[in-house]
Amino acid sequence: MAVVVKMAGTSPELYSSIAPLVMNPEIIKYNHNYPFKTSESFVWFVAFADEDSHVLGFFPVEIRNKSAIINNYYVAEDKEDVFLRLLEAVINEFLNAGKVLEAVVQKAHESYFLAQGFEIQRAWSLYVKMKRKYEEE
Repeated sequence: MAVVVKMAGTSPELYSSIAPLVMNPEIIKYNHNYPFKTSESFVWFVAFADEDSHVLGFFPVEIRNKSAIINNYYVAEDKEDVFLRLLEAVINEFLNAGKVLEAVVQKAHESYFLAQGFEIQRAWSLYVKMKRKYEEE
């Protein structure tokens, strides 16, 4: 089972954990040849294997005003359990903070987000823009 760790967008721990992945041509291909980016306005959720520090996937989340936006993520072998652990960590972090969660999702992963309450806002050939609003208490 994956362990999800939250990291600041410019933390040395983040860079050392994901650099081998975000610079790997196969993983860039997974991301439709779009480069990964980060800054101080990002928070990353990184899934590690229990037994070692092997990275199983990551969701970078950009914080903008009232929104938290998932974009340009990676999950090794598209493992559903890793997707769900990462997505649940993001939901738990930001919905309680009153943020609207948005995501630019590869069409192949649309069902994972739909199952977690995201709704389609717009569709393109390779991606779907999705949104999940926080629940009023």
